[in-house]
Amino acid sequence: MMILQCCKTQIMAILILAYVELVYIKEGNHLIKLTKVFNCNKFFDTSLTAANLALLFDGITACTVNLLDQVPRWVNLLLHFGMFASYDVFVALLFWYWVSVTVGIPKKKWQLSLSLLLNAVNLAAMAWFLKDLDFIHGVTSNYSMGMSVYLCFLGVVVHCFATLLLIGLKYREIPKKKRMDLFTTLFFIVIIMTIQIVFPESLVSCFSVVLILISIYLNMENPAIHSLEHYQNEMIMGFATLVENKDDSTGGHIRRSSAYAKLIAKKLKKNKKFRPILTRDYLNHLEQSAPMHDIGKIGISDAILQKPGKLTAEEYEKMKEHAPAGGRIIQETFGHLFDQEYETMAFQVARFHHEKWNGKGYPDGLKGEEIPLCARIMAVADVFDAVSSKRCYRDAMPLDACYDIIRKGRGEDFDPDVVDAFLSDTEQVERIYYQMIDGAKQRKDGHEIRA
Repeated sequence: MMILQCCKTQIMAILILAYVELVYIKEGNHLIKLTKVFNCNKFFDTSLTAANLALLFDGITACTVNLLDQVPRWVNLLLHFGMFASYDVFVALLFWYWVSVTVGIPKKKWQLSLSLLLNAVNLAAMAWFLKDLDFIHGVTSNYSMGMSVYLCFLGVVVHCFATLLLIGLKYREIPKKKRMDLFTTLFFIVIIMTIQIVFPESLVSCFSVVLILISIYLNMENPAIHSLEHYQNEMIMGFATLVENKDDSTGGHIRRSSAYAKLIAKKLKKNKKFRPILTRDYLNHLEQSAPMHDIGKIGISDAILQKPGKLTAEEYEKMKEHAPAGGRIIQETFGHLFDQEYETMAFQVARFHHEKWNGKGYPDGLKGEEIPLCARIMAVADVFDAVSSKRCYRDAMPLDACYDIIRKGRGEDFDPDVVDAFLSDTEQVERIYYQMIDGAKQRKDGHEIRA
């Protein structure tokens, strides 16, 4: 009974974390075929292991520190070092987890190596001062104090501060719907750690570990949420492909044009002018909206879509109706299935991707920045794929000629900044092209662009 009394807080924390892990494993097993899609974050999985060790050592030391007359001092010291080290590793892994989900792991490995070196130095310092650890008799429980404890807390504070700084600097990289939950969690963690520092014998720091992992699991790593997002994306792509298949000569147009749009947005993000706009939410919505840009073609006659020759003026007017029709379909069909921001962007992409920078596009004759950014991005991606792919009414054009069309359209048909972003990495453009193009590449010139 005395043992249970000493470590009841840690036992409660372990049980809560065990439940979360069982659900995580269960959901992951159900979705084993989708692990490649989920691109599971190894830092989170490793953090779970470190958390289990931290809570285990925390629970054991909560008992042994109250059994000083029965447990040899050296055993107590080793167990406490295990707790300090596992907590230190845990917070370091959490920091790199947040790096990975916001800005990505740095390509310059020295940054990661420097962090690991600092961690190793702190662990070595804790081990060095371990012999001076004092065991204090508290009112409700004994507890440890000394330089090793201070270094452990220092490591926690430094990594927590670095994490807060990172989240603050990369605030827009965190999906909007998850921000409030995450900052609320951090607020309660600060409270828990303050209680632990002010009342060291309370031994409640274990709850901060559980709270952090539950928050990350619910907001970022829940396999069920990943599954829902995956099937949502598959539904969008499937619906768009169904429409595209009305014209069997276009092949993988939606996949290629979507890949070009994603590439443009990433390159455009390097431009300070667009950085505040191109948040993580914006990029995610663009990736989901791009496949829907030609959804309005579902209402266009197959005789027009599959006509091998040039369209008549009347047929071309009919073809132009797919843009406003696409906007209506998005509003009427998808308006209640997704969030408002996605619906708005999908509508803009579908309706305005044929507007031109000089105002001579359709359906509304918008010009310049009157055209939503997402539609300006889609316009370049759509036209490039249209001219570089074989269609029922003409052969594919050589890539150099396709680049020339985009280049000549700069400031006339297309946003100059978007064109510059697209042409800044033609190597990646061609990688997408050669990986995704269907059939043999044709080298003949074409004349009509029926995007």
